[in-house]
Amino acid sequence: MYQSPVSRLCSALRDVSALCASSLRQQPHHSPVRRRALPQPVLGSLAGLGCCHSLAGWIGDGQAKAVPSSGTAPAAAPAVGAAGTGARSASRAVCSMGNSTSRLYSALAKTLSSSSTAVSQHQEELEASDHDQLDPLDPKDLLEECQVALQERPARLRREFVGLRNGFSSQPQPFRVMQWNILAQALGEGKDNFIKCPVEALKWEERKYLILEEILMYRPDVLCLQEVDHYFDTFQPILSRMGYQCTFLAKPWSPCLDVEHNNGPDGCALFFLQDRFQLVSSSKIRLSARTLKTNQVAIAETLQCSATGRLLCVVVTHLKARTGWERFRLAQGSDLLRNLETITQGAKVPSIICGDFNAEPTEEVYKRFASSSLNLNSAYKLLSEDGESEPPYTTWKIRPTGECCLTLDYIWYSQHALKVNSALSLLTEEQIGPNRLPSFNYPSDHLSLVCDFSFNEDPDRLL
Repeated sequence: MYQSPVSRLCSALRDVSALCASSLRQQPHHSPVRRRALPQPVLGSLAGLGCCHSLAGWIGDGQAKAVPSSGTAPAAAPAVGAAGTGARSASRAVCSMGNSTSRLYSALAKTLSSSSTAVSQHQEELEASDHDQLDPLDPKDLLEECQVALQERPARLRREFVGLRNGFSSQPQPFRVMQWNILAQALGEGKDNFIKCPVEALKWEERKYLILEEILMYRPDVLCLQEVDHYFDTFQPILSRMGYQCTFLAKPWSPCLDVEHNNGPDGCALFFLQDRFQLVSSSKIRLSARTLKTNQVAIAETLQCSATGRLLCVVVTHLKARTGWERFRLAQGSDLLRNLETITQGAKVPSIICGDFNAEPTEEVYKRFASSSLNLNSAYKLLSEDGESEPPYTTWKIRPTGECCLTLDYIWYSQHALKVNSALSLLTEEQIGPNRLPSFNYPSDHLSLVCDFSFNEDPDRLL
């Protein structure tokens, strides 16, 4: 059952300390610990290793096992070559972790220790804890290690970036935004009833590699996630070490808590690279439906772009699910827009709003965003022939009630101040396959949306 972040982190720290101590007792006292290169055949049996020779040794749960795999990486991943090349490269990543006294392993212990202290004081201090004092993690090494752990998985699905005809800009440094409902682990295993998805494909020991691989593949400058129930033990420790500033807001009454052996409440999380943006202000919003406080939340952060000095308000949210709640979603969306009117000073600061709205384009909440005073447009409309139609689906799953193929996820942006340069294509029906999502080669029932944006040089001209 659910444990508080403090107890979970302290428990993990005790496990880390015990394993480190055990390993140190096995080392000669008179000689320093040295990294020992793993022979090539060992890469195929990482699951049998008991310490941090694999990413599983320090991601999420301390008992996770690395699952070897042999999938072909998507073309969008320049760091991953053919299977043989990937294995050789991944060997370097795995070997760099060495044994339980390696740099990464000891750094994790520091992360857990400092995090548990911070949680006991304030959650905000945990999120802003000083991770720069820890050794940074190389995204290429982590991606390679994910590839090693996924060698026995089917090949990942190929997606390409599509350049948009009206999206090219002379701005030298576009920035990338990723929106994704990653599927809460407790819901995937406990409540969502994906009747065509094998149970093995839903295990966290495997799904976490696929989720991290997808993020590492596209390297967003801004990352917006929903249904995050492994924030404190996976996403915050890892992404903060990769240079991201991290913010999390849990749902007040998360349905994950109804599932036995859950990992705590799910919520929204927002991450941005600190070498691309600086935080100006941050707001955590519990959405209201008229006067009623609801179970849905949003995070809105005003950032300053390091390259241009321009301000940008980035928002992540997740509205109420299921049919019959259309008016409720409209009220929640209207409340969020009212908050953003204040935060953006009446749209003087441009916005990017990412979310699982649980609303199709025919719903009133969608129309409210499209007609708001923030002058918003939906980025993925620009992939259509006429530039006015949303994709046919962003989620496709099969439940006991039937097949569900809907467009629910969006990246809204201020069209007077921002341009969409390119967007990541969606998977075809053939790629998704007859059993739909999630699957052995895709970890969520929602597709990730990824766009490259740039600032317009003269935004006032288009107001």
